Amino acid sequence: MSSTVKNASSESLMSRLPGSQPPKMSAAPVAAASSRRLVSLDAYRGFIMLLLAANGFGIARLASLPESAPIWNILDRGIWTNIGWYFHHPEWISQFHRYGVSPWDLIQPAFMFMVGVAMPFSFARRESSGQSDFSRHMHALIRAVVLILLGVFLQSASRDATNWTFVNVLSQIGLGYFFVYLMLPLRWGWQVVAIGLILIGYGLFFKVYDLPANYDFNAVAATPETVFEGTWKPWSKNANIAHQVDLRLLNALPRDEEFLRNQGGYVTLNFIPSMATMLLGVLCGRLLIEPTSPWRKFGILLLMAAVTYGLGIAAGETICPIVKRIWTPSWTLFSGGYVIAMLALFYLLFDLLPLRKLAFPLVVIGVNSLLMYMMGQLIRGWTAGRVEAHFGGLIERVLPGAFDSQMWGALVAPISAMIVFWLIAYWLYRQRIFLRV
Repeated sequence: MSSTVKNASSESLMSRLPGSQPPKMSAAPVAAASSRRLVSLDAYRGFIMLLLAANGFGIARLASLPESAPIWNILDRGIWTNIGWYFHHPEWISQFHRYGVSPWDLIQPAFMFMVGVAMPFSFARRESSGQSDFSRHMHALIRAVVLILLGVFLQSASRDATNWTFVNVLSQIGLGYFFVYLMLPLRWGWQVVAIGLILIGYGLFFKVYDLPANYDFNAVAATPETVFEGTWKPWSKNANIAHQVDLRLLNALPRDEEFLRNQGGYVTLNFIPSMATMLLGVLCGRLLIEPTSPWRKFGILLLMAAVTYGLGIAAGETICPIVKRIWTPSWTLFSGGYVIAMLALFYLLFDLLPLRKLAFPLVVIGVNSLLMYMMGQLIRGWTAGRVEAHFGGLIERVLPGAFDSQMWGALVAPISAMIVFWLIAYWLYRQRIFLRV
């Protein structure tokens, strides 16, 4: 995933805009307008990976401890229960109080959005280096396949056989990546049209599905809170057309047992509307690559965030529910507003204001984001165990109960693993080693 690991904005490229020599990427800016690296992009990726690799610093796990846990003799359980909610995925409906959202639900769209942001930079770097169209197309296709397989690998890591499922974020990115890549040469207006067609078409695809009258909701882990009535019925948990596609698709692949449902209601076809999320990132990447005023870029980012967010709210009120787990069209726009606003904030802090040095801890993670994600998914528990084995006594002297699961262990274990991961990333950063796909 080189476009998410080492951004091409680190290189000084000659700007080639529409109207000059006919570029191969005819209507899109294909080079960075400034030789200065956009720290905000690496910091944004680093922030996302920090939360993922540290599993939210264990806050959700701490908040789930029973009332009898001795940690509540020290901490206020009510306060931490409220904080813990922000590190959970809601059971189905993603927004609360009409306009709010759990930050944990925004992690995946932010991840996918940043892949889109990086794509124009990556394209510019490869085109500037003289790579042919065929070479770039093959690279994008191979990257997509590798990402899909990496996602399958992570889903299979704790199993005795390959778990052919595609809801992991890497698989979702891989499934949509090549199609988004093919849309890079389009003018920005056509890319906006593509976003609209994807969301409208996907919404209609759900809308036409007619659920059988005798459907067994209990058999697919659907609860009354996840089953809709009336016009929203087609977006019920494991009672929608995308779930039916998974029943056919996943059971056609080699399996050690029949696929009946995804416990969380996630579906493979989420990659289709999430292509719109990546295209929103592409639009923002194109903006950042333009040779225009940085403050103007910041203002446009804020405007894009407000418009996208407003459209998401309107769609959630009139067309379909805002549900992250099945990436409804309204969720794509709703979450898109948030992640664009986050990019604007990072751009303000680390590229417009003199705060670049403060971003360094996040940049170290961001330039090796794929490695951080893989370590967090595969060896977080093992790493925390090694820290306890070798440094547990010392840490316990400073913080009694540091590795007790009913005391501070919920926080100390993931944080200690994250510190080790950061030190590894820092060493790689110093050696100029970046994991690429």
